[in-house]
Amino acid sequence: MLTFGKHFDPAQRGYHAVYRENEVNHCPGCGRTHWYVGRTLAECGFCATALPLSESFGQTSTARVVGRSRPIQHSAFAA
Repeated sequence: MLTFGKHFDPAQRGYHAVYRENEVNHCPGCGRTHWYVGRTLAECGFCATALPLSESFGQTSTARVVGRSRPIQHSAFAA
C-alpha cells in the first residue's frame, strides 16, 4: 500500500493493543480481565478502556459479556 510515496510498514507503527477472542486479555489501563464485547470493540468492565477486536471485520454477532460476573440476587426481585 502506497501512501504519499511511502510504503506501509506495520513494524514502524509500534505497539497496537487489540482484543483477541479465545485468549486472556488484560486491560492496558487497569490490568483486569473483565470485558464487554461488541461487534467491533471490547470495553473493560472496570475502567472503560476500549480496544478494537482483532477479528472485527465480517463479524455480525450481538454484544455479549465475557468474564466472571456476580450472581443475581433473587431476593431483590421478590415483592
